[in-house]
Amino acid sequence: MTTNTSDVVSAIRELTSTKQLERTELLDLLKDGLHAALVKRYGPNVRAEIGIDELKGTIRIAVLRTVVETVEDPGSQVALEEARFEDPDFQVGDVLEEEVPFEAFGRTAVQAAKQRIIQRVREGERARIREEFSDKVGELLSGEVQQIERGKIVVMLARFREAEAIIPYREQNHREHFHQGDTIRAVLKRIEETPKGPRLILSRADPLFVKALFKLEVPEIQQQIVEIRATAREAGSRTKIAVSSRDDSIDPVGACVGLKGSRVQAVVNELNGERIDIVPWSPDPERFAKLALAPARVARVFSDPDTKTIQAIVDEDQLSLAIGRNGQNVRLASELTGWKIDLYSSREWLERGGEGPLFAPLPPAEDEAATKVSLRELKGLPVELVDALERAGHKTLQDILDLEREDVDKIAGMTPEIADKLMAFLNEMTEEGGDDEPAPGAVGESGAVGGSGERGEDPAGDTPAPVA
Repeated sequence: MTTNTSDVVSAIRELTSTKQLERTELLDLLKDGLHAALVKRYGPNVRAEIGIDELKGTIRIAVLRTVVETVEDPGSQVALEEARFEDPDFQVGDVLEEEVPFEAFGRTAVQAAKQRIIQRVREGERARIREEFSDKVGELLSGEVQQIERGKIVVMLARFREAEAIIPYREQNHREHFHQGDTIRAVLKRIEETPKGPRLILSRADPLFVKALFKLEVPEIQQQIVEIRATAREAGSRTKIAVSSRDDSIDPVGACVGLKGSRVQAVVNELNGERIDIVPWSPDPERFAKLALAPARVARVFSDPDTKTIQAIVDEDQLSLAIGRNGQNVRLASELTGWKIDLYSSREWLERGGEGPLFAPLPPAEDEAATKVSLRELKGLPVELVDALERAGHKTLQDILDLEREDVDKIAGMTPEIADKLMAFLNEMTEEGGDDEPAPGAVGESGAVGGSGERGEDPAGDTPAPVA
């Protein structure tokens, strides 16, 4: 039996438009729902043929039951005697086709069909959301602020309204304020699975948001000629990005800044005036640390690969700039490079270690070896003097270099005569060392003048581009 179902046809059209479903897919969902209604009425083993003619607006439902001598499952079997009421020629094993009018479904069966269709529609939506957004993490999405509840912003996406998208409180720039109905852009940070299906977690505070904005504004990044190698951000205040170029003829910093700063200014406007520092990326951690501390000028840097620590020395007038407000500049530089950065003023550096890195206060191996010469190998020292020194625990040249006269007089067995010989020997050693003093023009290598000259160097081509 066929039933006219114009209401069903109109419902199909409405679902097709609102749920963005293919008509064939929706017809399959309707058949599945009707089958669920038949299961509710006839049992789980029911067999049926369901035909839907959308153009004519008709649905044909026929239940198929096997003819048997003794019925064990009324949902799928029919007795031979009952079947012969329909047709006397029926035999055991034949199939009786019984048409069911659409109106014959009870309320419970119709409800089961509805629930099944809704369930399948939701499952299809969830699958489409996963398929649509699984490869879009890190990309910009736009939409409308639907509501703000408990600190989170619920967003209705422009191109996929069924998707649940939120900006949690921790992913917001707290210097920004949005209201219901406002247009908003954010970056897709991750897809979160919930009992209700996938949820899109958006962010305006993550460094990914800045990268996505630069990708939108800079064609060279879209073409993968320029690459953002590292980012560090404190949302609402400051961002540092490090860029490199695959083409030597293209300046990566200039490409991101744009003509008269037009490209970076567009990003700054979207971030409500957040400061952005664009620096060249370098594989050398020391050079990279120098660039990352922009806008401060760094005099010298030393690195310790074992602890991934950088020591940076800056002039006194650059120290506050290198540190930044509340330590922000050095903190972001450390995050950008992935190394811990310790800052020292030039005065503190000279007080602590002078010319060499503060990691290695030990003297060079060759200098240390020279001072460990045995006293018995030295010429000009009497045997009785060496014996007295060894009894006191002084066996090498290094042991006696710093001895004063009162220290020598206290040594057991030391006479004034041999004590005079020892002091004369030490004075002679000191005078020989004085011949190696640097000329006035070379004071810069180890003194404050040279330190100042070193601190003033500014490597060509390494100038970063801080943007207000």
